[in-house]
Amino acid sequence: MLARILIWVLAFFITAASAVYQRVTGPTTPLRGETTVGNTDIKFKLLRTEVVGKDALVAIDVSDPSITGLVKYKRLRSHDDWITLQMIRREGRLTTTLPRQPSAGKMIYFVYLEKGDEPISLSGETPVTIRYKGAVPGVVLWPHVFLIFLAMLFANRTTIEAIRPKGNPSSTLGLTLGLLLIGGMIMGPIMQKYAFGAFWTGFPRGHDLTDNKMLIAVIVWIWAWFRNRGGQRNRAWIIFAGLVVFAIFMIPHSMLGSELDYTNLPEGAGTP
Repeated sequence: MLARILIWVLAFFITAASAVYQRVTGPTTPLRGETTVGNTDIKFKLLRTEVVGKDALVAIDVSDPSITGLVKYKRLRSHDDWITLQMIRREGRLTTTLPRQPSAGKMIYFVYLEKGDEPISLSGETPVTIRYKGAVPGVVLWPHVFLIFLAMLFANRTTIEAIRPKGNPSSTLGLTLGLLLIGGMIMGPIMQKYAFGAFWTGFPRGHDLTDNKMLIAVIVWIWAWFRNRGGQRNRAWIIFAGLVVFAIFMIPHSMLGSELDYTNLPEGAGTP
């Protein structure tokens, strides 16, 4: 009994750690940092995702009224020229907004602060990328997140059982595959449709890494299940599937995600 409890605790720890890692390293997580302008220390948080139909707010808390700011932006991988916006001071903050974009539209932007000297870029020489997505209802989002978390938990649990000499991975192998299928291949495409207007943008239709990661995960677990069905016992394939899924979940979420090709849009569509 104690061994089973410890296995669940270890599986949960691995799952939770990978979930937190994905959360903090993903390309849609706000860019946070701190800089000094003059003698003023300034903390900032720059958005890297926004909902379709909303202008993206750029706001920096700046107490020194002599510090000014501006934003330069353009659509990602477009033929646009850079557009410059002067930030407006309101109640101790410098603010402006980036124009709303269609679903999967991306923009790049720089935020500069200055106090009589050369402007300081908050993101250095690399622009911030922001992606726009459709609103996903909670009844779709949270079941998807919950099922994927459970799938990862059971995948880790099953893999640990396969590594143990006297473990019984078959007891949770089918459930692991079922959770991946429902959470990733049913709820995932539904969420993708709400967010980016298409059920599937991975192979063979596109290069969306999130879709492709899930496809690979399902394939390796189907194979592990196939090689362990009936009286067969091939633990090596379960361990292999578990390691593949762990590696997949260590890739930041939404990396190489859906992206609107502005060069194929009709003239004027999606223009800032």
